[in-house]
Amino acid sequence: MSYFRENIEKAQGYTPGFQPAGDEVVKLNTNENPYPASPKVLEAVRGVSAEQLRRYPEPLGDEFRKAAGEVLGLSADNIICINGGDELLTICFRAFCDESRPVAYPVPTYSLYPVLAQIQNCQRVEVGFGADFGLPAGLANTYSALTIVCNPNAPTATFIHPEELGRLAKKLEGKSILLIDEAYVDFAEADCVGLVKDFDNVIILRSMSKGYSLAGLRFGYGIACQELITGLMKVKDSYNVDAISIAAARAAINDQDYFKKNVAKVKSERTRLAEELRKLDFVVRDSHTNFVLARLEDAGQIYRKLIERKIYVRYFNQQGMADKLRITVGTKEQNDKLIGALKEIISQ
Repeated sequence: MSYFRENIEKAQGYTPGFQPAGDEVVKLNTNENPYPASPKVLEAVRGVSAEQLRRYPEPLGDEFRKAAGEVLGLSADNIICINGGDELLTICFRAFCDESRPVAYPVPTYSLYPVLAQIQNCQRVEVGFGADFGLPAGLANTYSALTIVCNPNAPTATFIHPEELGRLAKKLEGKSILLIDEAYVDFAEADCVGLVKDFDNVIILRSMSKGYSLAGLRFGYGIACQELITGLMKVKDSYNVDAISIAAARAAINDQDYFKKNVAKVKSERTRLAEELRKLDFVVRDSHTNFVLARLEDAGQIYRKLIERKIYVRYFNQQGMADKLRITVGTKEQNDKLIGALKEIISQ
């Protein structure tokens, strides 16, 4: 006998990327930023007092909300603090979906979406991307309560222009929430923040894990009109972000000069890495994220050979992905080790 609900008993759960131990490994499998966070983040963490730790944190994270609003040109009322971007996904599934209110999203995409749908016991409508990974036309006609577009998309690293997503938001007005997952947008050339000013059915997810080098902190934020933020606040945990993370995230988002320099370094290495992979006969699309998706027929075998050399990338042994490797953009030294190993493996 199982004590779990039937849908939970049948669920596979989300499979996170492997976290190898040891300083000698080259870890390019979970899309962390290879460069450290702003020094101001550590200053802020050291500045958290024992009194602050004794007390519960400010429940809405208002210090961060104000700082983020200033950076984005919005009001603090347009911001909700979240415990990593994944919490906003969970909040939205809880707020908008149930057995009679489906979710829709293009595929392939972030593998957590179907897991959350199964937990919420809601129907999922998966609309396949075309060969160019543009916005599928059928996504506007799914009659779903929640529509998610990961942009830039994981794991394809492709990007849909904000104007296209604006047209989708218009078609969905009054029928569906459009959640735009911008976890990787720091490495793209545009974003969808402006849509929040034009549409009352748009929610944008932002992460501090990628561009701000704070994956270990578990902090993110959502952006939407004030009415949606007020509703989402009803669903979040009572104290979902702690005093240390609020202080650290506020320091990070306020240090835009450092942030932009780090992002520029990742973009530069991304270009070089893609070029080197193409020289080895990998097929690599232009990336708008901090990773590249590289296709080669023997991807699975290469993945295993890299592990033998303590180099970790991400391999998805599933339909449409079995000939591809998702490779996080590392430092120049890490990328050089990867390319050197690939040359050796392929020559054999």
